[in-house]
Amino acid sequence: MNAPFAATALEQLRAEYASAPTDLFIDGKFVPAASGKSFEVEDPATGQVFAHAAAGDAADIDAAVKAARRALEGAWAKTNPAQRARLLTRLADLIERDGERIALTESLDNGMPFMMAKFAGVFGASEQLRYNAGWATKIAGETIEPSSPGEWHCFTLREPVGVVGAIVPWNFPFVMAVAKIAPALAAGCTVVLKPAEQTPLSAAYLGKLIAEAGFPEGVVNIVTGMGETAGAAIVDHMGVDKVSFTGSTSVGKLIVKNSTGNLKRVSLELGGKSPVMIFADADLAKAIPAAAMGIFGNAGQVCAAGSRLFVHEKVYDQVVEGVQGMAKALKVGPGLSPDTQMGPLVSAEQLTRVLGYVESGAGEGATVSVGGSRIEGEGYFVQPTVLTGTAAGMKVVEEEIFGPVLSVMKFGDEEIDVIAARANATEYGLSSRIWTRDISTALKLAKRLKAGGVMINGGAGVDPAMPLGGYKQSGWGRENGKAGVEAYTEIKSVTVAL
Repeated sequence: MNAPFAATALEQLRAEYASAPTDLFIDGKFVPAASGKSFEVEDPATGQVFAHAAAGDAADIDAAVKAARRALEGAWAKTNPAQRARLLTRLADLIERDGERIALTESLDNGMPFMMAKFAGVFGASEQLRYNAGWATKIAGETIEPSSPGEWHCFTLREPVGVVGAIVPWNFPFVMAVAKIAPALAAGCTVVLKPAEQTPLSAAYLGKLIAEAGFPEGVVNIVTGMGETAGAAIVDHMGVDKVSFTGSTSVGKLIVKNSTGNLKRVSLELGGKSPVMIFADADLAKAIPAAAMGIFGNAGQVCAAGSRLFVHEKVYDQVVEGVQGMAKALKVGPGLSPDTQMGPLVSAEQLTRVLGYVESGAGEGATVSVGGSRIEGEGYFVQPTVLTGTAAGMKVVEEEIFGPVLSVMKFGDEEIDVIAARANATEYGLSSRIWTRDISTALKLAKRLKAGGVMINGGAGVDPAMPLGGYKQSGWGRENGKAGVEAYTEIKSVTVAL
């Protein structure tokens, strides 16, 4: 990042956000909320309000759903797969063109380090679009030979599920918004997007790029607002055919209950309490920093964060010392400071939640070996925290904290089944990580883990081609890959008697 240019761009961006609330994007137009209301947007690095966003509610969701329905049955239905692919690719180009502005917005709004916002957010979003653009021309049914007497021509069609309500969280706002939109559009659906109220700004800017890319009016609609109003209205709306939600398990359960009015399809990517297992023969030079940044990256505000660390007793002291050293050395500060490695938590509410879990862990007998406190001053900063002496049954081991808090436990030369049982002893099943040089151990354990993803000796993180989702209470369905695109389709069987 060119420092003088970034400083100028940041100053201009702050002035722009301070001048007027961001609008909703409905039917290809930018409009205020029907109520005329807006809500405050905080910079988590300072705790200060720096922007306002339109407070959409049920009336705005209704307008957006109707616009999406018109587009679905009109201009978008007439847009062929190759044209959809070109529009998605054009949007990717525009995101890359305006990458610095988007990353600055993301860092201001969410608090994440600028380079994380740029590479994981901006480039991650453009890769989602390019990958899913390729699928637009490859969605196909099958020809089937039935067993009934006579001569038949039978086949299936994959058709768009319809109007999609996409509800995204605040931890990676921009890339997650795009990751919902891209496969839905590739499949021929239209979208009503509701970003998290904590981080509405990058989604509002996404609307400008969608308009510039040339998507027909109403194909994508963006309504900022509260979860209990705008989000609930999406789930309740009879004109929404599918809800795709990423967020907490508790909210996911509410969505399931409230989606039964028209039995809308539901995809859920929910919480996690992911295990990391480091065996005695692991490459510790790689495993230790990976374990540390697997929980301290983005201040631990990651659904797949490796929050439970199991270490073989032979290397336990070395691993714990290494992780503690990294925790102490991490530069914690505002996301827009060039040397920041870990930013703030997103809100005062999240800060209180995380510190409450640390206090709970200490009260249940865990040792706060590193960190555990708020960093004094403005903003919502907490120290990277390592808890040792943790055990099954403790809240810090059982429940998702969504902060930079690591629970460390020891294991010995138990059978693979015993180790897997400890790793699986949670209501979640999103992600897991194994560190060992013994491929037989790794693959045996991978088969026994009840998790949607297993990474052995590292991993590429979230990749558009790799299905993402969880077992148990970590969600329903999969995002990314072929499965992620097909989740936005319905299968129609056609039978012809010849």
